[in-house]
Amino acid sequence: MKTINLIGWGNVAYHLFSAINNLNNYKIQNIGVRSLEKIDDFFALNLLVQIDDLKPADITLIAVLDRAIEEVAEKIPYKNKLVVHTSGTTAIDVLNNKNRKGVFYPLQTFSKNKEVNFKEVPLCLEAENDSDLNELKLLANLLSNNVYEISSDQRKSLHVAAVFVSNFTNHLYTIGNKICTDNNISFNILKPLINETADKIRYLSPKEAQTGPAIRFDSKTIEKHEDFLKNPIFKEIYKLITQSIQQNV
Repeated sequence: MKTINLIGWGNVAYHLFSAINNLNNYKIQNIGVRSLEKIDDFFALNLLVQIDDLKPADITLIAVLDRAIEEVAEKIPYKNKLVVHTSGTTAIDVLNNKNRKGVFYPLQTFSKNKEVNFKEVPLCLEAENDSDLNELKLLANLLSNNVYEISSDQRKSLHVAAVFVSNFTNHLYTIGNKICTDNNISFNILKPLINETADKIRYLSPKEAQTGPAIRFDSKTIEKHEDFLKNPIFKEIYKLITQSIQQNV
């Protein structure tokens, strides 16, 4: 039975705990947190310890904010164990040299109140040596059907791309929702369109799937849309995305 320590209790840590907790050959030994007072998930309470009190484990997963990874890695009270972080943008080098280093990056958007099928979550792995990489692959292949060996530089590029296709896209949904709300229209009317647009790139490249007035160079419609948008930021976003679509035809 392999032991795992999980550090952090945010969205990523929560879903990692849920996925790993269902495995037969791995046991979550401790959940390390800075403050025990902020945790109210009853099923995790008996595993909670402060980081300084963590017992040595075969794998330690650091799932905290990027800016806290280095500090947390320094506080781990044991040496010569495999310690990995789960960040998309942080290099492997930020981890402390007293332990063996790796990365276990789940490329997905996580919310505690939304279940995720972890088998579909891409897991991007990196380690300093083949032995540790294989150790991470054993765990990753039990959790997911999509496991990739990705370098720190590749992971940084991947994270930027992920921000565009997920975070920025979601913000565009927010803008669309506000336009609907301001005009007494249900946002639900747009959901079939959102689903179809997302589904199309399963079969077509994003460039092939592009539709709309920008790709058609429909200047009259574009001008009407820009005139309609009174919010200057929304109007600027519309213009910039239109320009980007037309420049990448």
